[in-house]
Amino acid sequence: MKISRYTLSIFLVLVVSSVFAGEEYNLQASASPPPKDENAHDIFYAESTYTFSSDFKESRLGNGDSWYRDFQYDHRFPITGKWYFRAGGEYERYDFGGTDNGLPNHLQAAYAHLALEYVVHDHAGLSLELDPGFYFENRVSEDAFDIPWKTFVTFPLKKDKIFAVIGLGGGLYQDPIVAPGGGIIWLISDKVRLQAVFPKPALVWDLTDDLEFRLMGEISYDSFRTDDVITPLGKLQVHNAVVQYHEDRVGAQLSFTGLKPFKIVAAGGYTVQRDFDFFRHGVAEKVDPAPFVRLAIEARF
Repeated sequence: MKISRYTLSIFLVLVVSSVFAGEEYNLQASASPPPKDENAHDIFYAESTYTFSSDFKESRLGNGDSWYRDFQYDHRFPITGKWYFRAGGEYERYDFGGTDNGLPNHLQAAYAHLALEYVVHDHAGLSLELDPGFYFENRVSEDAFDIPWKTFVTFPLKKDKIFAVIGLGGGLYQDPIVAPGGGIIWLISDKVRLQAVFPKPALVWDLTDDLEFRLMGEISYDSFRTDDVITPLGKLQVHNAVVQYHEDRVGAQLSFTGLKPFKIVAAGGYTVQRDFDFFRHGVAEKVDPAPFVRLAIEARF
């Protein structure tokens, strides 16, 4: 999580995710408050995203691909009215193939979700979340522990039409440590909406009651404690260092919700940037753009 760093310092709005995850700002207007039991209490999400091989900018590092997997489960505990306490956990992992160049061949994280939320129509309009856990390469150690946090609030600019989102997030291993952000949600019509909210902006069409199409972008950042990173580059031979890894994507996504309570997602496009940023050592190694494909499933009940 399922949490973001340099570019994210400009654009970060932390949507209860998963991130940045599997939760989206799909706000729907209503003339009356939702029924008490309208909000889901259990949320499950699983994703697999593969980015095909491409070359590193530094030719001595060869080429590489990436395979990202994410699994998360949360339960909402009602507090009063529309207020909930959400608790759960998430495991995410990147595996890297290609040239054996000394960079990490995988990065992983296991952490908890602890959040206070105000939920309307099954979407959080206000949230404060902590994600304590271990963010590591191979070894789970004390210095791999971090507590990334994120908060955001959504409020109307034009009733039932335009909403603003303001967010803030941080973590010990991100650069910078605290990052602001913002965005706009515009309900253009009953079928079309613009979710210009980072890190996952999108233009969305509801093709049918069960079928949704979106043109989307993603800014995905995670920081991890690595083991030994010994590359052919003299400038990048470090031990127990923090790496901030990110992938920026653009593409299209189709979602099917006809098998309640499940939502099935297929997506594809281009990963326009991949970056291993050892920011505390002043070294960042980038990978050329490459196509990506994704399958995901979500359940709310």
